[in-house]
Formats: sequence, structure tokens, C-alpha cells
Amino acid sequence: MSTPHTTTQRYRQRLLGLLSMTAGFWCLTGPIAASQAWAETPASARVPEQLRIGYQKSAANLVIVKQQGALEKRFPTTRVSWIEFPAGPQLLEALSVGALEFGLTGDAPPVFAQSAGKDLVYVGAEPAKPDSSAIIVLRNSSLRTLAELKGKKVGVQKGSSAHYLLVRALAKANLQWSDIQPIYLAPADARAAFERGSVDAWAIWDPFFAATELAIQPRILTTGRGLSSNNSFYLASVPFAEQHPQAIAALFEELTRADRFVQEHRPEAIKLIASFSGLDAGVVSLFLQRRPKSPVGLLSAKTVADQQQVANAFAALALIPKPVQVAAIVWQPRDERLFLATQQP
Repeated sequence: MSTPHTTTQRYRQRLLGLLSMTAGFWCLTGPIAASQAWAETPASARVPEQLRIGYQKSAANLVIVKQQGALEKRFPTTRVSWIEFPAGPQLLEALSVGALEFGLTGDAPPVFAQSAGKDLVYVGAEPAKPDSSAIIVLRNSSLRTLAELKGKKVGVQKGSSAHYLLVRALAKANLQWSDIQPIYLAPADARAAFERGSVDAWAIWDPFFAATELAIQPRILTTGRGLSSNNSFYLASVPFAEQHPQAIAALFEELTRADRFVQEHRPEAIKLIASFSGLDAGVVSLFLQRRPKSPVGLLSAKTVADQQQVANAFAALALIPKPVQVAAIVWQPRDERLFLATQQP
């Protein structure tokens, strides 16, 4: 599972070289190359008996794939299950104990999981979404700047992407982590506490951010722009990654197709996501507006470096049990041809 950073770098260089020789990540050459590699793979190695996928309401690509039944069509003999989680830490706990094969989280949850010795690997990523998370206060709050958070209660899901945003925001304001009172709450509980004034501020991500913004019009102290890339990562159990790289390549293809659907058929995508999630169509529309094109691909060297900064920040504050090297659990597929059609974020 673990590989030295130098090996990771050599692999990235080889893969980027191969990618540069293709006509385009999603032009004709890419999918054909991937299909040929798939065709040359023994059938017994391709199809998993079961595929349990963990997702959240914010996982637009996964939600579209689910709503369109794309994986059930692609893997008719596989038992595909979809399990919703309120946030990334809970999802990765399920993944690490063998209750899932595949799932999507923000940047901080994998760092906390790795530091706690959880058995999982990064397999893919989406591009940065810095505008999709924010630190907000009530409209009538006296707080106007990040520096004024000193001594205040701030609601946040522990180990979430919003947790990292809060860490970065305090550093920007020249505050220490000890200068605030973090109140660790899951999103639903945090919103209730926020609205009744039990916390002074709330660090949160979409679609919870969008829903609150439309419902009560809070004031935004900061978004992630300039503070946190807010990368999204696909993670898998170690056995699934080792035994079913072809299935992961297929997942990447379907997720990237789903992203194109979101970009090119926005009204239909809003309806699909809203009908699944129970969110108002206006909320879905708002959080999709803040979301850039999000094809899914293997982690680039830059993405790994960005994620190492997340890990270093939490380690410096002793918010995780021990420092980690992100590259040690970045999955490296043996057959690079399977991933020629994917676009690195």
C-alpha cells in the first residue's frame, strides 16, 4: 500500500508523459485507449461482487451517477449499494472498517483517518472548490472580521474541510487555535446551534452553506478563496483498490460523464439532485454555481502537495495524533493504460 515519495514522483512523471501523448483527456483517443486496456484485462478481474459507495449531499457527480443508474447498468452482476453520510469523517470510518469500498470526502477527513491509522487509500480527486465553504455569522452579529473571533464559540464538524478552513482563517487573522472555542457539531446540529445563537460563528461547506445562505441570509466573514483549496478526494478500501483497478477506472469515466451532464444540462441536473437530496432547487442551483468543472482523475503531484499542507497544518496544532505523509497512501495503479482517459485535476 505505502510507497516512498520518490516512487510516487516517478510514477507521476511517467503518467504525465503518457497523458501528453494523447489527443486529449476526453477526445477520441483517451476513451479508446482506456477501452482497449479494459478489453485486454481478464473478465474475472474486472467486476466486483459488490460495490458499496459512501456519499454526501454535496457529492454532485456521485449523486448524478446514482440517479441515472449508471453503475447498475455498467456492472449488472455487481451488487451496488449507496450509503449517505452527513460528513466525511463518518464516511471514512465506515470505509476503514470494511463497510464501504469507495467514497468521496473533502480534504481534512483523510488526514485525520490516516493519522489514526485507518486502512484506506486516495484513488482520485476533483479540482479545487474554494468558494464552496465559508465561515459565517448571523446578519445581526457584531462580528465583522476574522480577528474578532477571538474568545468566541465557533461551530464546526471536527475533521472536516471546514475545520481546515477555520485553521487557515485564524492564522490569517494572527490568532491561535486556542484563541477560540471550537464547538464540534455535525452540520444539522451546527445549523440549529447557529440559528439560536449558541455559537457565534459557523464554518461550513455546501450544500449546507447554500441552504443557510438562502434561508436566513447570514454574513460571510470569509470563503475558502485564498485560504483553502477545498479539494475533494475519492478514497477506497485497500482490497478494492488492489483487486479492482478496472472498476475504479470505470468509476472515473462515469463520474466525469456525470460532471459533463451537470455542466451541460444544468436544469436537469438540478432536478435530479434536488429530488434525491430533498434540497430546494434554489439551494442546489446556488451550490452548483460555486462548483467549477469537476472531472475525476488520479491525484497530481500538486494535489498531493496541497494535501500535505493540510496535514502539516493539523499536525502543527496537535489536532491529529501524529504527523502523516500523504503520499504514503496515494494509490498507484499497476496498469497506467486504464487511466489514460482521465483528467488529472
